[in-house]
Amino acid sequence: MQKELRKQQALEYHAKGRPGKIEVIPTKEAKTQRDLSLAYSPGVAEPCKEIAADAENVYKYTAKGNLVAVISNGTAVLGLGDIGPEASKPVMEGKGVLFKIFADIDVFDIEINEKDPEKFVQIVKSLEPTFGGINLEDIKAPECFYIEQELKKQLTIPVMHDDQHGTAIISSAALLNALDIQKKKIEKAKFVVNGAGAAAMACIRLYVSLGARHENFILFDKAGVLHRGRTDLEDFKHKFANAKGEMSLADALKNADVFVGLSVGNVLTGEMIKRMAKNPIVFAMANPDPEIPYEEAIASRNDLIMATGRSDYPNQVNNVLGFPYIFRGALDVRASGINEEMKLAAVKALAELARTPVPDIVNMAYNEKSISFGAEYIIPKPLDPRLLATVAPAVAKAAIESGVARQPITDWEAYTLQLNKRLGLDNQLMRVIGSKARKDPKRVIFADAENIKVLKAAQIILDEGIGYPILLGEEARVMQIAADNGISLEGIPLVNPKDDKHEDVRRKFGELYFAKRQRKGVNQYEAAKMMKDRINFGCMMVETGEADALISGLSKNYPDTIRPAIQIIGTEEGVKKIAGMYILLTKRGPLFLADTTVNFNPTAEELADITLLVAKEVQHFNIKPRIAMLSYSNFGSNKSPEAELVAKARALVKQKDPSLIVDGEVQANIAFNKDILKENYPFSDLSQGDVNTLIFPNLAAGNVAYGLLQEVGGADAIGPVLLGLKKPVHVLQLGSSVRSIINMVLIAVIDAQAKQKDVNSEELVKKSKWWKGFKKVSRDL
Repeated sequence: MQKELRKQQALEYHAKGRPGKIEVIPTKEAKTQRDLSLAYSPGVAEPCKEIAADAENVYKYTAKGNLVAVISNGTAVLGLGDIGPEASKPVMEGKGVLFKIFADIDVFDIEINEKDPEKFVQIVKSLEPTFGGINLEDIKAPECFYIEQELKKQLTIPVMHDDQHGTAIISSAALLNALDIQKKKIEKAKFVVNGAGAAAMACIRLYVSLGARHENFILFDKAGVLHRGRTDLEDFKHKFANAKGEMSLADALKNADVFVGLSVGNVLTGEMIKRMAKNPIVFAMANPDPEIPYEEAIASRNDLIMATGRSDYPNQVNNVLGFPYIFRGALDVRASGINEEMKLAAVKALAELARTPVPDIVNMAYNEKSISFGAEYIIPKPLDPRLLATVAPAVAKAAIESGVARQPITDWEAYTLQLNKRLGLDNQLMRVIGSKARKDPKRVIFADAENIKVLKAAQIILDEGIGYPILLGEEARVMQIAADNGISLEGIPLVNPKDDKHEDVRRKFGELYFAKRQRKGVNQYEAAKMMKDRINFGCMMVETGEADALISGLSKNYPDTIRPAIQIIGTEEGVKKIAGMYILLTKRGPLFLADTTVNFNPTAEELADITLLVAKEVQHFNIKPRIAMLSYSNFGSNKSPEAELVAKARALVKQKDPSLIVDGEVQANIAFNKDILKENYPFSDLSQGDVNTLIFPNLAAGNVAYGLLQEVGGADAIGPVLLGLKKPVHVLQLGSSVRSIINMVLIAVIDAQAKQKDVNSEELVKKSKWWKGFKKVSRDL
């Protein structure tokens, strides 16, 4: 029995996470003698026996499934040529870093002192038991073609020569988008390619797979144009020797649609580009100096789309957009190879990603105000955090569909979750909220539509099925901002409350407002006039059922935003005062903080009400609240009025809801330390689980705390979320990012779902006069 237990412990110690599951390959403890006995002798014998019985168990009990070899012989290193295996090592090590950073793939770099292709193949083949995949790097042509072809035949793990296929995949994605923008068909496009090495030939082959025609290519190598009369051509070049005879690069470019440069710098001029067809495309990808300087190319004509291999210009064709994610997808389904279908899937995923709104974090990384799809953005940026969860699943699906996957993924949502965990992008709360919001999208008003971030958020909210946005603003200005930044507002209502065409609506809203406020200092004329204000108009739309929630705060200060909500919409039954809550997304999970924005110095009764409001809100997110009511005292250790107020508030909460897990007064550090609580305060409700909700004794404490956690602690903040209103109205922080706005909308939609359980917003949208061009939201994301 004891022997069997030790065996099981040893196997569990060596077991790895499986693709498609939520867990990422874990880090094992190796601190004690017991740990060492499991890691090595005698415990290590157990997985050895399991693998000996079934070789496929090597993926279960070792790191093989997440390990790639980056292999070179140093014969074609960057633009340096044949500098030898030792000199290539820094490049291979750098490649390994990129694999780890962008896809969490472990790498050994291996530099082989062998130029004979057959011997090179045998050396690499002998390494197959160790690795889950092989990335070939910086091997000169034509040997690289033979080496990759033979290894793909002889090995049963993914093999890819990135110099060939990486550039081909990324440039293909760029080409699809560039052709679309320039209104050209790939099957009719005429190509001039300067360079006929490994990368160039791989690019051409993939372009042909996408629809380009062999006969539409003219190629140049070091000796000149490829034509049938040349006797020095290698076999792989014959198929593309389409030139009628000798010609210059300038002659070949006459009426060409696309120039692809994979050669040397400064061989192309502006005058040559002027000879190209209308709306030309130039990919000058030589490094470090492109075939033509970017500035010269752009100056030559204004209908040009230009891409380079450099990061300091738009449209960088960078292999890091491909290889980490292609291998990630291939490894995760244990593919036996990387085939054409998988490469094409990566191409299409990259091309489609470039068409979607760019996250603020990417704009910030590249010091851009607003990156959007167009002539200067035809491929995603390398630092786009969406790449892993976009490209890897596309590659994995293609592997499954093409029959090379040995471990298919069935739960794609869990797989995407796993990918996000690998890069530290995981946040369980926001995924839960997002999933819940999409099940029943709600109509959300944006009172600050004359803002680029709001417009970006509105487009994403509609496209991703989160809700139905309604924009309030001056039409011409809003449309101009959208046009300038490539934002589509198709299907989104745009309403200007000041416009005369809405006079009847303003009159109706004014009468309702007057009925609410006629004995509170408002006359009938003022009531009608106030409906020209966007926040008043928006709140009245929510109150009358024309919308479900309102988001505002960028154009008015906090009090001026919440006052109309209180006056028009009002508070929930039994709520005397509203409260403000922040949600902080931290490494330990979400934290809910209140009151951070509304009540300056609440009484014990008010603090109890705030606590109950927060608990109700937390439960909307399918989270059980565990509430610490904070002070500088621990359970009566200080008899000051401030401490006793918190203790009294806790008692009132328990009276109203005995089942709620709540305790205090307690210091913040003690609330989070279960060991101290168990040892010193075993009676406390908080000693058995992790605290997720913090109630502060006053607004100053709460506001300072959330600000410190956000700025110093690195937590993402969502809020302020207003609690206690009959219908959702939420206020954006000054400087809110697109992601923050979307998060606030998610909260608003969840609130609206909870408050309007029997309302089908989609049906109301179809019947509403505001949605003349109704666009059904997607439920498939």
